[in-house]
Amino acid sequence: MLPWLLEGGLVAAAIGVLLYQGFAILLAYQMPPLRPDPAAAPGRSVGVVVAARDEDDELIATLDALAAQTIPVAEVVVVDGGSSPATRRELERRSPTVRRLEEPPLPAGWVGKNWACWTGARSVRGDWILFLDADVQLQPAAVASMVAWAEREDAAAATIAPRIVALGFWERVVLPFYVQMVLARYRAPRTNLDHSRSALLNGQCWLVRREAYAAVGGHEAVKGQVLEDIALATRFRAAGDRLRLAWAPALASTRMYRDRAEMFEGLVKNIHGVDFSVRQELGFLAVLIGLFWLPLALLPFGWATGSVLLAGLGAFLYVALFGKHVAFARSTGVPAAYGLLFPLAVAFYVAVLVTSLGRGLRRRPVTWKGRAYSIRP
Repeated sequence: MLPWLLEGGLVAAAIGVLLYQGFAILLAYQMPPLRPDPAAAPGRSVGVVVAARDEDDELIATLDALAAQTIPVAEVVVVDGGSSPATRRELERRSPTVRRLEEPPLPAGWVGKNWACWTGARSVRGDWILFLDADVQLQPAAVASMVAWAEREDAAAATIAPRIVALGFWERVVLPFYVQMVLARYRAPRTNLDHSRSALLNGQCWLVRREAYAAVGGHEAVKGQVLEDIALATRFRAAGDRLRLAWAPALASTRMYRDRAEMFEGLVKNIHGVDFSVRQELGFLAVLIGLFWLPLALLPFGWATGSVLLAGLGAFLYVALFGKHVAFARSTGVPAAYGLLFPLAVAFYVAVLVTSLGRGLRRRPVTWKGRAYSIRP
């Protein structure tokens, strides 16, 4: 027989794990959807800024989708950070609807994407500015629906979560888990509560009123931040501006990473940006192991020790954990069977965290798209 104190502690821990799983599911259900509205008629004009660096394959499809919008955009400015000659010729062919800007040399202290977005924002026309990653494909009613929604909500900035296209094995295993991590870490849907402290923008696709963008200092105010979307969301929240966030798989889609290596580097970059904290990363590692790996040991432990209570709770945890991850896989468009592989997703994240910790302790810079950014403790 197990000591009652140990058994009671394990029961309490199991209940805590179950509560967390329920919290993540609750947040997912609270995400408001945004669907295409072909009749949307925004009252103000919108200009689009696309920061493109070494993204020839995706960029042309993104521009084709922008040309097919149900409302004309005032202007599309592509800040080009190294496209091929063929892509540059294609951009010039689309003039005057699309304007190509050669990305100026990166100033000291700036992150490349922030510099490109800031360069484009100062040049583009439109009352609203839509910042769009080069690999985000919009449906025809996307721009009109987003702007009309933001105007209806009287938002200073509005953002959507697009459908994630996952083609490779590791993408399908890891990205549904990644979505869950973002939901829980930032309490994403609470961004829509005006008095909440939660603040989240999705840097892949977000819309902002020009005057609100200028008032918080734009990308210049967060020039050294790798996670610039979170930093800007925090500035909007501090200024008392209204933020809006929606789940919009019918409006946009993106393939976030092209292969396993790129996904690994992208997640390492996103763990801490340029702000490194050993305590926070060790805490994140403990949370990952404690919430997703250790609970799987409760059933065999209860069976081995003859505790019917622990064995029953362990069995229930198996159902809850695997069932939840199957649901997240399905909701992100991944075959449900990949949800059963969630322990592999946890292992991938553990490897990301261990790598991040190792690099941070050695003060190695954050790298992304051929550029390196020094970390700060």
